[in-house]
Amino acid sequence: MAALKTQKNDRDVVEFIHAFAEGEQKVKDSLFLLELMEKITGYKPVMWGESIIGFGQYHYKSQRSRQEGDWPLIGFSPRKSAISLYTYTGMEEHAYLLENLGKFKMGKACIYVKKVSDIDLSELEKMIRTTMAYMKENYETSEG
Repeated sequence: MAALKTQKNDRDVVEFIHAFAEGEQKVKDSLFLLELMEKITGYKPVMWGESIIGFGQYHYKSQRSRQEGDWPLIGFSPRKSAISLYTYTGMEEHAYLLENLGKFKMGKACIYVKKVSDIDLSELEKMIRTTMAYMKENYETSEG
């Protein structure tokens, strides 16, 4: 079985944001999310792969394949077209968390926002806390 491509590494998160995030607003939003997610989760930010900033980690085993590995509990990436938020389980019973979030697009495994001011931060915090509680209840988790 091949190793997962996206692995935790020791690259500097703040340096990554300044080098990768395009435009002053995306840099500001990324630094804001960095501080917010660290405060909510209690975990230090860690780079995963080339472009994901993660907080905490969990170990998963796929039920459909033999794949297993570690992944951040929550995270984000300041991508070119939008900020990708890895803060949502995608579970049907958690769909209510999207109702009052604000302006976003839904991907398969993440939420895309153009800028942080497009979403309600109290709703984002609720989503992060709910996702973390779910992950800790259902997976082996660690600080990372």
